[in-house]
Amino acid sequence: MDKKTSSLLKGYMQKASEKLRAAETLFKAQEYDDAVSRAYYSAYHAAQAVLLTEELAASTHRGLVNLFGLHFVKTGKFDKKFGKFLANLKDDRERSDYEIYSTIDKEEALQAIKEAQQFSSEVRSYLKKYIG
Repeated sequence: MDKKTSSLLKGYMQKASEKLRAAETLFKAQEYDDAVSRAYYSAYHAAQAVLLTEELAASTHRGLVNLFGLHFVKTGKFDKKFGKFLANLKDDRERSDYEIYSTIDKEEALQAIKEAQQFSSEVRSYLKKYIG
């Protein structure tokens, strides 16, 4: 892997970590909508890193979920649950960001953060062979 790609992978994962910390901070402040949104973006950046290992890039959120599913879940590189986590986080983020009267509660926000944590952890393990 060339230095530029390696640098991009590290950058995506740094951004994923930053978004996850923001989600945790927002959760503690009882800002559940925004906590869910940041949890999704943590997974989003981690998923973009994974796609990059196959020279793929998503231009839409739906495309990200689809590409991850096709190239990493269906091929067995990632367990099915991680595809579901990414799809759930995307859907929850859309609800939290766009619905005027959000129904995101404490339990949903906590679940989103847990899924984002697990997703990020699994991606970090996967990326070890690319960035050490």
